[in-house]
Formats: sequence, structure tokens, C-alpha cells
Amino acid sequence: MRVHVVSDVHGNADDLARAGDGADALICLGDLVLFLDYADHSRGIFPELFGVENADRLVELRTARRFDEARDLGRRLWAELDVDRETAIEGAVRRQYAELFAAFPTPTYATYGNVDIPRLWPEFARPGTTVLDGERVEIDGLVFGFVGGGLRTPMRTPYEISDEEYAAKVEALGDVDVLCSHIPPEVPDLTYDTVARRFERGSRALLDAIRRTRPRYALFGHVHQPLARRMRIASTECVNVGHFASTGRPFALEW
Repeated sequence: MRVHVVSDVHGNADDLARAGDGADALICLGDLVLFLDYADHSRGIFPELFGVENADRLVELRTARRFDEARDLGRRLWAELDVDRETAIEGAVRRQYAELFAAFPTPTYATYGNVDIPRLWPEFARPGTTVLDGERVEIDGLVFGFVGGGLRTPMRTPYEISDEEYAAKVEALGDVDVLCSHIPPEVPDLTYDTVARRFERGSRALLDAIRRTRPRYALFGHVHQPLARRMRIASTECVNVGHFASTGRPFALEW
């Protein structure tokens, strides 16, 4: 059995359409939406609405962790645009989702990332795509557990939840062979982004579950340029499956 795993697709529909080639199934660990490409500031919803110069400024502020100033910039730009913020963003997200969900092969098992909007997924998930969050599925004898979304941060991305709500989803999985999540367990080497030069939020609940239940694998994404892409915690192989938006390559799991 061969399964391909991707995360942090961020609008890369072309490579996503080929991500399942040679595999029996595809797993997607979220972040389908591209709001702003930090490597190419001309790509994403933000520059489409406000231009590259403002995208440059937003990235500069966020990278410097000047989040209040970044939010002030956003409020000013939206006021100048004089359109309803939610309507404009949702329309752009819907256009991206239509293309991205159409690229999923059959079967695909997917969970949400922190920049995704879960309430929209039922409109675009076609037969053959199974959406899981705090749920399990058996694939050829192995039990996969899925936990979507991220934890709350100053970035205030769309699908951030409390530590307690996240931990409850992890607890609901019980023992699994493969623990699939968007964010990593709370381990410094797995949560530090070497390009952004900051720690992203990892989950203590995931780390505790790994130590307690010892799945074969813990697979995740979220940190685009991690200090460590894989490491072993007890008997569990922890793997950051990669920043698919930039690599276009899935992680392959075989058994």
C-alpha cells in the first residue's frame, strides 16, 4: 500500500492534480487557501485586492512581529476599498476551493489547516473526498486519526481554536497507527521556522498523545521551513510532510 501525503497546498492546484500519481490514496493535511505568498508577494488573495506594494508592507510588519501595525494596515486598506470584507474574502476563497477540490484524486482523505474555512468545504468536497476532523479511518489495515486546524495566535487565521477544544479532538481519536494533523506536536525543533525566524504554535495535546499511545507515525505540516523535518519520539516517527506549495512533491508512506 502506498499513500501520498501533502500539507500547505496554498493554491498549488497544478501540482495537487498530480500528487496522487502512483499512490493508492492521497492525504491532505490542510491549508488549501493562499491568502499571501511570503516568497512571491504578487500571489494570493491579499495582493489581488490591494496590490503588491501593500503586500510587501504587510509581510514586513508580520515578519517583524508587529501584528498590531499589520492589523491597522489591513483595516485602513479595507476602508479604502469600500467593499464588504467577508464577502470579498469568501468569494476569493470559493474560487480557490473550486479549483483545488477538483484537483483531488479518488480517494482523498483531508483535514483542515489553520487558514481554511471549514464551513465551505461541504460545498466543494466531491464523492471520493472524505473530510475528517477529530475522526478516524482505516486504510488497508492501518488506523489513521485526523485533527484539523491550528491553535490561537496573534495572526488570527480563520480556523484557530482553543487548546482545550483541540485537545478534545485529539483525545477522541484514541489509539491510532498514524496520527495526522495540520500543526506539529509541541517540540522546539519541529515548530521553529528557520526562514520566518520564529516558533509556530505546536500542540502539547499531540505530544502527550504520541508519548501515551505511540502511533507508528505522526504526520503534519504548518511549519514551512522547520529546523527538523523529522525526528523520533519514543517509537513514533514524526514527519513534517513538507511545504507542498513550494515543492510540489508529496511525502510517500508505504506499508
